[in-house]
Amino acid sequence: MVMTPCPERDAHRILAAAAAAAHVTAEELAAALAAAGPRGKGLPRAVERALRRAVVAARTAGPAQALVVPARPLVPSLARTEKALRRFRACRARLRAAPGEARARRAMDDAAYTLCVLLGRPTAHEALHAARLRLTALPATPPPEDLLPAGVAV
Repeated sequence: MVMTPCPERDAHRILAAAAAAAHVTAEELAAALAAAGPRGKGLPRAVERALRRAVVAARTAGPAQALVVPARPLVPSLARTEKALRRFRACRARLRAAPGEARARRAMDDAAYTLCVLLGRPTAHEALHAARLRLTALPATPPPEDLLPAGVAV
C-alpha cells in the first residue's frame, strides 16, 4: 500500500481479499508483508499472487464491485421450501376464489415474496419453478418390499 496510496478502508479491503485468496488470515498476510520488506523479497508465491490480483481488482472494478467475494448461496431446507410452496398455492387458490378481496391479494403478495426470498429468485414465476425443481430433485425412495415382484432385491 506504500507504493500505491489509497484510503485506509480500501487498503483493508485489498488486504482482506488477498488474505482470503491466499487462504491465510489477515494477520498472517500482514506479518509476511512486514517480513518481506518494501520490495516484497521472500514473499510466498501464493501470497504475492493473491495480493497482486486483489490490487488489480481494486483498480479495475467500480466502487460497488471492488473486491466482492462471491458467497455460496444459502439453500433452504426441503421442509421450509415445501411449506412456502403450500402456502403460495393456498393463497393462489384463495385469490382465484375471491379476486376482488384485498386480504387475499395481500396474502398472495406476501406468499410470493416469501417464496422469492427463500429461493433467491427475482420473480414469483422463477421462484415457483425453482421450488418445484428443488422438491422433485429428491432421491427416489425405494418402494416397500411387499410391493416389489418376487425375487427383486432393493
